[in-house]
Amino acid sequence: MTVDREALQASWKQTRGHLDSARAHLTGLPDIDLSATLEFLEHNELGLAFDCLVDLGDDLDLPLNFWRHLDRAAREMRLYSDALRTPHLTSADFCRRHLAAASEQE
Repeated sequence: MTVDREALQASWKQTRGHLDSARAHLTGLPDIDLSATLEFLEHNELGLAFDCLVDLGDDLDLPLNFWRHLDRAAREMRLYSDALRTPHLTSADFCRRHLAAASEQE
């Protein structure tokens, strides 16, 4: 199986953009440490950066756009399809729940 490197890099760039946009909602909030997220992004560990952002945002009352950016990143990384094969809750599951709750509030 051959991998289209250009398509893969474009996907990474798009995912990174969504994660950066979500991260921007957390920048400057008190008691939020983004150092692990930034380190994962620097090393192109986008799935781990996604997990960190979901974990950081889980207990905060963040706007719908935060969850929309994470939702787009999850879709780009195909995390929802992976979650269907996982018997435990994943960050993608939590993202989907927060997205639904925030959508209902708007």
